[in-house]
Amino acid sequence: MQSIYAMHQNGSDNLEKEEKFLFYSIDNILDLYLTMVSSLLEICKKEQVFLHLSSQKHLATPQERKPNEKFIKNAVFQILAENNSLSIAMENRKINNWSLNDDYIIILLNAIKESKLYAKYMSNAVNTFEEDKEFIAAVFEEIIVPNEKLYEYLEDDKLTWIDDIPMVNTQILKQLKALKPLEEDNFRVPKLYKDTEDKDFVRDLFRKTTLNEKELAKAYDDKTPNWDSDRIAEIDTIILKMAICEFLKFPSIPVKVTLNEYLEIAKEYSTPKSSIFINGILDNLVKELTESKKLVKVGRGLM
Repeated sequence: MQSIYAMHQNGSDNLEKEEKFLFYSIDNILDLYLTMVSSLLEICKKEQVFLHLSSQKHLATPQERKPNEKFIKNAVFQILAENNSLSIAMENRKINNWSLNDDYIIILLNAIKESKLYAKYMSNAVNTFEEDKEFIAAVFEEIIVPNEKLYEYLEDDKLTWIDDIPMVNTQILKQLKALKPLEEDNFRVPKLYKDTEDKDFVRDLFRKTTLNEKELAKAYDDKTPNWDSDRIAEIDTIILKMAICEFLKFPSIPVKVTLNEYLEIAKEYSTPKSSIFINGILDNLVKELTESKKLVKVGRGLM
C-alpha cells in the first residue's frame, strides 16, 4: 500500500523500480527488528561495563565494590545473548547500529534506572524467571518503545522504518512474553516470508493492483454517488483497489480474510469515518459480485 501511494505521490510509472523499492523496504523490516532486539543486549552490556568500572575506582564505595547484579544477570538477557538464531542474523545483516551510536543506549539505560519499574525490580531479593521476563517485557513496552530520542534516531536512520515500527515492536513484545526457561530455540528471529509463495503474493498483488488501477476503480465508482472521486482520500482509494484486486484476481484468498485484512489496514492508516466508508463499499461490492457470479473463489469455505 505504501509503495503504491509513493508511486502516486512522485508520479512514477516505473514499475520495476518501484517493485525493487517495495522489496527493499520489506527487507529493511528485518534490520529494524534486529536493531530493536539488539538494543536490549547493548543496554545490558553497557551496565556491565559501568558496574565494572565503578568497582575499580580508587575510592569505590562498598556498594560499588559489590554491586547489585540482578539487572545484568536477568535471565532474558542471557537467553538473547546465547541465542544462535539472533547472533547469526545480526552477523549476516551486519547490525552494528549501537556500536556507532551508543549514546542512545546510555539514554535508554538511564531512563530504565530512573524508573519505578527498575527500583521495584532491584529491591526484590527473590529471583524468578517469570519476574525477569515480566520486567524486561515491561521495560521494552513502557520505556524503550515510547522513547522519543530513539524514535527520532530510527526515523533518521531509515525513512522506510516509520510505518513498520509498531508492527515490529508488537512482534518483539509478543516473543518476550512467550519466553520459557530452559528451552532450546526459545527465541527465533522470524522470517520475512513464510515461503516463496508468500513473496510471490506480495509481488503479484503489487503488480496486479498497479497495472489494473482504472479497472479496479470502476468497481466502486458507482458505489459512491454522493462522493466526488477527488474528495475520497487517496489512501482510501488504494485500500479499495487492493481489496478489490484480491476479490477478483486471487481466487485462493477467502473473501472474509480480505475484508478483515483491509478493514484493519483502514483503521490503522485512515480515519474512523474512512474505515466505515470502506467497509460499506466492500460489503456492497461483495454482494453484487456474488450475485453476478463474478466472485470466483477456489476451495472450500473461501466465501
